Amino acid sequence: MDDLARLVALEEIRGLAQRYAVYLDARDLDALVALYPEDVRASGRRSGRAALREDFDGALRTIGISFLQVGNHVIDFVDDDHATGIVYCRAEIQDEGPDSTRWIIQAIQYHDRYAKSAGHWYFTRRRHLLVYGADLGENPTGLAPANWPANQTGMGTVPHDLETWKRFWGIDPA
Repeated sequence: MDDLARLVALEEIRGLAQRYAVYLDARDLDALVALYPEDVRASGRRSGRAALREDFDGALRTIGISFLQVGNHVIDFVDDDHATGIVYCRAEIQDEGPDSTRWIIQAIQYHDRYAKSAGHWYFTRRRHLLVYGADLGENPTGLAPANWPANQTGMGTVPHDLETWKRFWGIDPA
């Protein structure tokens, strides 16, 4: 791989981790599973994006709002079409569902494997390793509306106003 191809590959792989965070937070499951190859292994002996979508759907129904902040991302190429990576992430999570008052923070390391197929890079494996999880001092879901930008503190409108969030939770978009 020449230098330019390596830079393009690095940027596309970094984009996988960034898009994963955005799509997961927005509950855009179709976009989330598109970051994986069509024949991705899901839980058990199941495979394919539809099976992976079911896995994500089940897991994400156990939490409410999430906010993943991607940090350090180290990528090592195995060859021109395969790479590994470690991604640091800080997560803020409304634990135990959308009606929960429990708000936690987590420090996470993702240990990833990537492969290039049909000209694009995909996750082939993503392991979520917890560094720690702890209760956050103040639960932001109980705050009064921020009415941003007039007020800098309070509860904002994201993710509740996102169309993908509304579809995920079966909320009428009207």
